[in-house]
Amino acid sequence: MALSPKLELRQGQSLVLTPQLQQAIKMLQLSSLDLVAYVEAELERNPLLERDADDESDDRDAATASEPSTDDAGEIDTDWVADSVGEATESIAEHVDAEPEALYPEDSAADSVPDMSPAPPADMAGIRGSNGSAVPEGGADFTDYTAPQETLFDHLNAQLALCGFAAGDALIARALIDLIDEAGYLTEPIDAIADRLDAPLEQVEAVLERLQGFEPTGLFARSLAECLELQLRERGRFDPAMAALIAHLDLLAKRELSELKAVCGVDDDDLADMVGEIRALNPKPGLAFGGEAGQAIVPDIFVTARPDGSWAIQLNSDVLPRILVNQTYYATVSRTARRDADKTFLSTCLQDANWLVKSLEQRARTILKVATEIVRQQDGFLAYGITHLRPLNLRTVADAVGMHESTVSRVTSNKYMATPRGIFELKYFFTAAIPATGAGEAVSAEAVRHRIRDMIEAESPAAILSDDTIVKMLRDAGIDIARRTVAKYRESMRIPSSVQRRREKRSVI
Repeated sequence: MALSPKLELRQGQSLVLTPQLQQAIKMLQLSSLDLVAYVEAELERNPLLERDADDESDDRDAATASEPSTDDAGEIDTDWVADSVGEATESIAEHVDAEPEALYPEDSAADSVPDMSPAPPADMAGIRGSNGSAVPEGGADFTDYTAPQETLFDHLNAQLALCGFAAGDALIARALIDLIDEAGYLTEPIDAIADRLDAPLEQVEAVLERLQGFEPTGLFARSLAECLELQLRERGRFDPAMAALIAHLDLLAKRELSELKAVCGVDDDDLADMVGEIRALNPKPGLAFGGEAGQAIVPDIFVTARPDGSWAIQLNSDVLPRILVNQTYYATVSRTARRDADKTFLSTCLQDANWLVKSLEQRARTILKVATEIVRQQDGFLAYGITHLRPLNLRTVADAVGMHESTVSRVTSNKYMATPRGIFELKYFFTAAIPATGAGEAVSAEAVRHRIRDMIEAESPAAILSDDTIVKMLRDAGIDIARRTVAKYRESMRIPSSVQRRREKRSVI
């Protein structure tokens, strides 16, 4: 059979995402700050868009958003929507060497898991952040008006100005200052720095040695061992035994005391004194100085307890951009437009403006709808704490609210909910299920992590719980869990093994 070119007509159906649909889908997963930046860009680009005259968000920082009124809780203020905009469209997405932490565990223990201490349901005046700090009831916090702290780089540059470096050495010194991290460590290899600066390695090392004499001692170290060595040398305590201990910090982190005594050539009392001196040092001297101010989390949803025991859910209107379509300006300009290109431009701007206002309203309604279902599913957590956090997945919420899983995933990205138990990202409430023994209900993986941590914290030095023992205790409590899962959860919370915990709790060091 001979092959020849020919034309054929075929009829079929396909789903095409228009630019407007793509824009609306993108807006769903934007955080409040990103959304404000996006709307600001649209206000600059589209002459038919303008801010609502009643919107005072331009003169107010989103981080100091006031608490919502509990009147008409659960409703969205949509008075700011332009009169020309109709009802919102249906859900669019349906279509579419030893580490410092090992020797100084107190530096990182607070970061391992969030503080989930129980707190009784209360109104928004009782809301506390996940770090336990209370949210101010009104107005900006006084720390917003305090003078900024001196940064590490300011402190080092001030000392550099008093050192009398030669011109070439001063340039190298400034480059080294710029390369240290917030903890005061020089993370880039010295030979690589010398190559990039096109300077002799000996000269760079000489400058580095002088910089290591800056205050506080320990800065410009290239490892934890060197940081501790600099501080010990300043105190006149870097003798051979201490040098051997610093060279074997990995053994100290593992509590291998017998090997340490043999390596250092000391007895129990001397080793205890040496370790006490090391613990008195600062493993991260750079953190003593101020850095960039932390960005406060502004919740997108507020959840408060009603007197009848139910929950009031309200969007934070202070983080919702309020814009209008200026129909008067459009009518005035369109009458004077003569060229087809001008008319097309105005028509496109009007269409984009109307779609943006619709998308903003639909975004707000979708967030509120999903948040309401999450609160309904996790009512026990809000009332009684983390031990009552239920297993939850995207499909469950999507089926309940009549949306696609991808829509729920986008809605819960970069969104935060303020509850009487703290501020949590919406994705925090979605956890895997751990099956129960017998006919019991499945348990949330986050609740199991919390229970494992409580069990380990309550153990005595004479009865350290192994992973197998924890598995047995959990199964006795009706939780069917494997040993490897317990080990995985324990490691994710930075809890050492039973062997290491036994050494730590029985050791006098």
